[in-house]
Amino acid sequence: QVQLVESGGGLVQAGGSLRLSCAASGRTFSNYAMGWFRQAPGEEREFVAASSWSGGSTYYANSVKGRFTISRDNAKNTVYLQMNSLKPEDTAVYYCAAGYWSGSYRARNYDHWGQGTQVTVSS
Repeated sequence: QVQLVESGGGLVQAGGSLRLSCAASGRTFSNYAMGWFRQAPGEEREFVAASSWSGGSTYYANSVKGRFTISRDNAKNTVYLQMNSLKPEDTAVYYCAAGYWSGSYRARNYDHWGQGTQVTVSS
């Protein structure tokens, strides 16, 4: 079992930046591929970005490609999501997730989830 705790959400104006963190505890962090998902009110949870076990491979949804960057520090058991050029449509609760399928965009392929952190982008 691995426990995940997100932080770093908040309110930001359009065009601004935020950096989300997800701290893991429990089992060996480097054994897990990591992903970020988001869910807006009334919408389904959607894939944002994913990282392989080492961080050497990363994957992005088309909607965030070029603006968001996923990275991980296995020594600190933490995965990050740097979000730049934020848009109002990026407003959602952001979740990090851990699983064994590297690069998966399917939520069902992730076994462990954090509680989420709210990101609100004002226009």
